[in-house]
Amino acid sequence: MMQINSDSACNKHSLINVMHRFIAAANNMDETIMVPSLLRDVPLEEQLKSEVEANNNETPCPNKQRDMYEHYLLLKSIKNDMEWGLLKREMSSGASFLEMAVKQEEQQPVTGELPLEDNADLEHQFHFHLRGLFGVLSKLTVQADHLTNRYKREIGGGNFMR
Repeated sequence: MMQINSDSACNKHSLINVMHRFIAAANNMDETIMVPSLLRDVPLEEQLKSEVEANNNETPCPNKQRDMYEHYLLLKSIKNDMEWGLLKREMSSGASFLEMAVKQEEQQPVTGELPLEDNADLEHQFHFHLRGLFGVLSKLTVQADHLTNRYKREIGGGNFMR
């Protein structure tokens, strides 16, 4: 059985640490936001309010999350995918793009060895994707913290306690 070195978990630049920070931020967000439906129609950014009014009530980026509620659901979904993997999502709903790609790769016959050009490039591919994963997880952590702080400021800022 493989044993994880405790030094790697303590390194602030380790993938495990970055993953733990995001999951902790998402858990904090989930514990703080007691009534997620209150996030509906609250713009993700404060400056979007004036942009929406200037554009005749149309959001400037229709393909992105339009309100804090949709962003909350996205962050929570990513956290669940990280904790439970793809199998749970496959059992509960339709397959995502990532899941379809994994299934397609699993269905291809295994020949035993990778072609020479694929094998030589594995280290480069690994480092490329690792840097990307670090960047994405860091941004998601910042977004979860930002969403939590906005919720506290917008909803939980003492408005209910007079």
